[in-house]
Amino acid sequence: MIPRYSRPEMSALWEPESKYSIWLEIETLAAEAMENLGQIPAGTSAAIRSKAKFEVARIDAIEAEVKHDVIAFLTNIAEHVGEPARFLHLGMTSSDVLDTCLNVQLVRATDILMSGLEQLLAALERRAFEHKLTPTIGRSHGIHAEPTTFGVKLATFHAEFQRAKARLQMAREDIATCALSGAVGTFANIDPRIEAHVSAELGLTPEPVSTQVIPRDRHAMYFATLGVIASSIERLAVEVRHLQRTDVLEAEEFFSEGQKGSSAMPHKRNPILTENLTGLARLVRMAVMPAMENVALWHERDISHSSVERGIGPDTTIHLDFALHRMAGVIENLLIYPDRQLGNLNQLGGLHNSQRVLLALVEAGCSREDAYRLVQRNAMKTWAGEGAFLDHLRGDKDVCDKLSSDHLSGLFDLDYHFKRVDHIFTRVFGRSDA
Repeated sequence: MIPRYSRPEMSALWEPESKYSIWLEIETLAAEAMENLGQIPAGTSAAIRSKAKFEVARIDAIEAEVKHDVIAFLTNIAEHVGEPARFLHLGMTSSDVLDTCLNVQLVRATDILMSGLEQLLAALERRAFEHKLTPTIGRSHGIHAEPTTFGVKLATFHAEFQRAKARLQMAREDIATCALSGAVGTFANIDPRIEAHVSAELGLTPEPVSTQVIPRDRHAMYFATLGVIASSIERLAVEVRHLQRTDVLEAEEFFSEGQKGSSAMPHKRNPILTENLTGLARLVRMAVMPAMENVALWHERDISHSSVERGIGPDTTIHLDFALHRMAGVIENLLIYPDRQLGNLNQLGGLHNSQRVLLALVEAGCSREDAYRLVQRNAMKTWAGEGAFLDHLRGDKDVCDKLSSDHLSGLFDLDYHFKRVDHIFTRVFGRSDA
């Protein structure tokens, strides 16, 4: 992971010091439970807590010899704890520590991600209400369709990230399990009450059945959820990038004083943040397929998943954390141009009202097929740049036989398209007024 796309709070969670601190807490809590059950001498866990410490460099040196990270860690701890260290890891296997630690890290990472999501939702809500009735053209297939408002546009993304928040909460609940069940998950050498104690202290739930590992379908779902959230970020980023195109320019990323867009062309103001977010989304999604492939482990356990998770655990959460905060900043500082939006809306001479005219003709007695033909033949003249749509309609005898000039004029009322905006906002935000 490179610092360029990292935030300190999330990066720190994946540093060796953090990982070994969690390992030590798991081992100490297990000893505490064993002591409470009378399985090891009284005072053992207190001695471990008071004396235990580790050095990352020393663990690395031991691991270089023994080729086993958990054994290297326990050896280093024993160098400080002394005789009571013989009661550490009793009846446990490496995965009890590794898997429980990974899930602790993912839960904590999720809480950080949730904070980023909340910031993005707040920014979207504020800007949506700010532009609740700002007219803009809706596009389908990239082509002008019918009017909407910029606030409604942002509301669609707010609703999407509300779903992202709900999914992330479910993913957190799904990943928040603990396993201290021994070599093949049978509890033959460790009491289930030890697992229960460790789980409770770490805010986890005991895994119902752990072979020697926590089942990886949980992790597959977790990383898939992060991938979906990344895709939602990309959808919003792509929208901003499209709106910033010179020939559209309805909104653009904030451009600070002294910022430069091009080494060659001083006039450039490029959407570099949202382009970066598109790339970060690809990196997050890159973890989804390996996480799914990790599900099919051999028998009770193999370690084909281990190297994958050492990479995708930190990389994916760090990238997504950075992306969420960057996206929140983009929306909070987004430059929005209502006049340009209205100008673009009117660019096609009123063609955005074609459906209203179609429906009015049907209501006046035309078949849908005839109505479509009448509207389209006039619309195509305007499309070709031959004048305003309303003027062509007023000059078409077949249309005027069905609809009066005043009736036609009334069909071009822009506010008509916004009569349900309050309804949409109430659905999304629970209210229609800021």
